[in-house]
Amino acid sequence: MKIKKLVSDTAEIAKPKNGEATTTNGAKVATKAKAGAGSIAQNMLPDDYRPSEDEDFMNPLQLLYFQKKLESWKAELLDDASGTITGLSRENLHQPDQMDRAQIESNAALDLRTRDRERKLLQKIEAALRRIDDGSYGYCVETDEPINLRRLEARPIASLSLHAQERHERMERVHRDD
Repeated sequence: MKIKKLVSDTAEIAKPKNGEATTTNGAKVATKAKAGAGSIAQNMLPDDYRPSEDEDFMNPLQLLYFQKKLESWKAELLDDASGTITGLSRENLHQPDQMDRAQIESNAALDLRTRDRERKLLQKIEAALRRIDDGSYGYCVETDEPINLRRLEARPIASLSLHAQERHERMERVHRDD
């Protein structure tokens, strides 16, 4: 069955990795400190900290800020995936009314499509966390120039500078199959 396959694929998303614990009740996810964030402890980041242009680019505090932001986003996505799995496993597809059954199946398909998009997003979050670990986070993978902090704030998984992203999108438009 196609739905069972998608549910099992979605279940893979919710499996904890690297000792990280996920919960479905909204509790915080326990994570390990990463080496890329420098020697600053996780609890030393002020709650109101925001990276600014006045600081050294990708200093340990900025790296820690983005690491925490990415890990929080990841935990939220994993929690949503766990909730979807729980919800789909509790759904009763044996409704006597065809319209009710069709609505349940339609909602399940929409949830699974959403989770598949989030699975792809999780891969990008993991890649960004690896870039934090190896010290390349915040720099364009094509040009090695720094990515603007405002861009990283809006899209912490960004791996291309604004100019490189625009070039990439222009090339996609030129080479797409019509």
